[in-house]
Amino acid sequence: MGTEGVFRLRTLIDRGFKRYRCKSCGAYFWSLIPRDYCNDSPCVDYTFFNIKTYSGLTFKDIRDRFLYFFKRHGHEIIEPAPTVARWREDLYLTIASIVVFQPHVTSGLVPPPANPLVIAQPCIRLEDIDAIGYTFGRHLTNFIMGGHHAFNYPNKKVYWTEETVAYAKEFFVKEIGVPEDELTFKESWWEGGGNAGPCFEVAVGGLEVATLVFMMYEVKDSDYVEIPLKIVDTGYGIERITWLVNKTPTAFHAIYGDLVSKYHKLLGIDEPMPEVLKVGSIYVGKVNVKDERSIEDHVCRIAKALDLPVKDVKEQLDGSIKIYTLLDHMKTALLLLSDGVVPSNSGEGYLVRLVLRRIFRLLKLLGKNSLEILNELAKLQINHFYQIYPQLLKRRDYVYEVLKNEYMKFSETLSRGTSIALKYIKRGKLDLNALIELYDSHGIPPEFVSEIASKYGLKMVVPRDFYSLVAKRHSRAPIKKVEAIKLPQEIIEWAKEFPETKRLFHKDPYIKVFNAKVLGIKGKYLILDQTAFYPEGGGQRCDTGVIRIGSTEVKVINVQSVNGVIVHELESGVMLSQGDVVTGVIDWDCRYTKMRHHTATHVILGAARRVLGDHIWQAGAEKTTEKGRLDITHYKLPTPEEVRKIEELANKVVNEGRQVNTYFLPRYEAEKKYGLTIYQGGAPLVPTLRIVEIPGWDVEACFGTHLRNTSELGGIKIINVEKIADGVVRLEYIAGTQLVNYLSNLENSLRNIARKLGGDVALIERRVDTFIEERKRLKDLISSYRALWTELMLSKVKREGIKVGDLMFFIFEDRIRDSEGVREFMIKVCRSMPRIVLVRVEYVGKSTLIEVALSKESTSLVDAVELIGKLRSTYGGKGGGKKDHAFLRVPKELSLDKLRSELITYLKSKASSG
Repeated sequence: MGTEGVFRLRTLIDRGFKRYRCKSCGAYFWSLIPRDYCNDSPCVDYTFFNIKTYSGLTFKDIRDRFLYFFKRHGHEIIEPAPTVARWREDLYLTIASIVVFQPHVTSGLVPPPANPLVIAQPCIRLEDIDAIGYTFGRHLTNFIMGGHHAFNYPNKKVYWTEETVAYAKEFFVKEIGVPEDELTFKESWWEGGGNAGPCFEVAVGGLEVATLVFMMYEVKDSDYVEIPLKIVDTGYGIERITWLVNKTPTAFHAIYGDLVSKYHKLLGIDEPMPEVLKVGSIYVGKVNVKDERSIEDHVCRIAKALDLPVKDVKEQLDGSIKIYTLLDHMKTALLLLSDGVVPSNSGEGYLVRLVLRRIFRLLKLLGKNSLEILNELAKLQINHFYQIYPQLLKRRDYVYEVLKNEYMKFSETLSRGTSIALKYIKRGKLDLNALIELYDSHGIPPEFVSEIASKYGLKMVVPRDFYSLVAKRHSRAPIKKVEAIKLPQEIIEWAKEFPETKRLFHKDPYIKVFNAKVLGIKGKYLILDQTAFYPEGGGQRCDTGVIRIGSTEVKVINVQSVNGVIVHELESGVMLSQGDVVTGVIDWDCRYTKMRHHTATHVILGAARRVLGDHIWQAGAEKTTEKGRLDITHYKLPTPEEVRKIEELANKVVNEGRQVNTYFLPRYEAEKKYGLTIYQGGAPLVPTLRIVEIPGWDVEACFGTHLRNTSELGGIKIINVEKIADGVVRLEYIAGTQLVNYLSNLENSLRNIARKLGGDVALIERRVDTFIEERKRLKDLISSYRALWTELMLSKVKREGIKVGDLMFFIFEDRIRDSEGVREFMIKVCRSMPRIVLVRVEYVGKSTLIEVALSKESTSLVDAVELIGKLRSTYGGKGGGKKDHAFLRVPKELSLDKLRSELITYLKSKASSG
């Protein structure tokens, strides 16, 4: 199955297809009739509008026709996966149908769910986001990829190149009605997801409608290594085929139907003249969005063909491009949100926020940036597409809530964006990296920065592919650091020589004492044939305990797993030989507490999904003897009422005494039965999953140790809730006997507070109320005294202030040590007295603190930083500040009279020079 003969197929030759070479791109292709060009854009214009095919087929019809064609040819229909790749740790979004089966199936580790299979997979790619609209639908950020896949194992061939091309010909000719002589098969090469292989690109009238990939290689260190598993990986563009059949001016008209007109009407943009779109669609295949000249040429070509002013054509196209972009982006955002993505500053959350903010920006440009219009645009699409994407209806409340939340955040970003952007502009730092930094770190769009720069006479060109570059940078997850095995490297290598250890902690997590045979001993590191000691992993700390050898005991201080071989680190070395039998004793109190906190994690997660929404996804967890921690994706900090409800539901499950079942299931059987939510703690690359199920509440693939029944939890108390990152909330909780420790500590705290307040615990609430009332009274009294002191000091400044030229100078020693009151006084003086130079001196220990404050008018003559610098050159110390406000701390006591004299001398020099 090498590459020889991949393109030279009997399926084509016997039907009369011949191999030609394109005069434009130089690629080889196969056609039934002689051609000079490969039949793909931009080598040829779009002519598919003139090719007779079947008509009257909707977007949904094309999808279903594709699926059932292959079902009739022996393929099993597989349910599509979400648009967010929950089963991948290296990729955020589902960008192709084969992604659903990478890397676990394509690597040969896991058998496919069916073989052969067919899937209509919703995909999202943002790398061409800046091209949306300009190419009339050739580029889309969301699309359904129809994929039929066959996995050919060395001992089991399903089908390969001949059958794949035959299926394509039959589908397009018999199911779509394309004349066979209009089909071309261009020879090409494909790479993606770590795999590669030769492929055919299928085109009709300039429009590429399918890619037939023959996956034969793994890409390793820029080299191609042939793999034993040969995979048929096809991608049929359901949207493009819908466009081909309906022959509408743009793909958007074919996909979105009457939504195009509804969006135009709602946003107050006139639809282009039909002739403009009709002529434009013929030439649009030649448009290169990265090239501004290419877009201008397209407009001129349309204007010339219709004898219209270029300006009129440009205005019509600009308006329609904005509409098409909004149609595309809104659908992409809805798909991601309805698949449970939470907007954030990282991962898939970053990517959905990028799309949303482009929507908000476009609406602002159109003068339609209201939440009502935003919701109406979303509502129109939900009602239009919910039959194809049922999750849109199921999660619409969450979608509307997130749209509102993100809209408000974007408005806040723009309100503070000017001052942030100005810092970059004033530093002259406006290159691409600066724009990306402003967008990534502050959420400020480059167009917004450009507008501000233009007000300062600076011309800044935003790269046409800015958002594509940003999306590309964030499309793949950073390579996760493999959790370091806490063992010396020589021990890790040594452990790899042994067979996997039998895991007694999975067989029965309640085993406290066990016997095992020694397989290997190296210094203080021990490997047994079986163990009840749980190794560190899955957010659960390892077990501790002792190993008994006769009457001798040695502590187990660390337990780690090396490819399934469990290594016990002992406190000290022992005399043992291979074959000796030892007894292991688990520190049961520690183990049982961790079991409680691990099971509590599953209970809390189930409760959070019911209270906050099923978009909740585990972002991290840890289970220790002290407490449990669960990080969840959520767009805002839960309210106290929501937290109380989570706690109530969790304890209801405790009281119900639900069984906790653990068992093993083949990967795809588990996914089919429970869905991808089983991967809350990550997606292990194994063919068989260990499932932990609390019936009717929570099901997860999990390696950890658990209770048999939720009643053993005793109770659950959430002790802390905090937002640890944008879109991530942390819940900390305790269960079982830790509740007693928590309450004991709480009681001690209450007793200490009661003692300090002068009463007992029973009266603490009343005493606190009295304390709060007294505090309020004293605060009001202090405010009155501050106001009185400020007025007295203001009079003193006016009375005793020294006139130095046009400046008024006043220096005073701060003896009241009321920073808030003094600050209010200084602000009031600087605002009410023009050209004032106010100096505060405070003696702290053996040092002197000097604070200089200037009114706005004074800064034309005096610079506070320069003044402080003058004093520092004389007395030393450290200081700094701004033009109107600066500090200096000198490590010795300075004479107030001497300072007054020196400052007056300095001010006289400034006044005379001014």
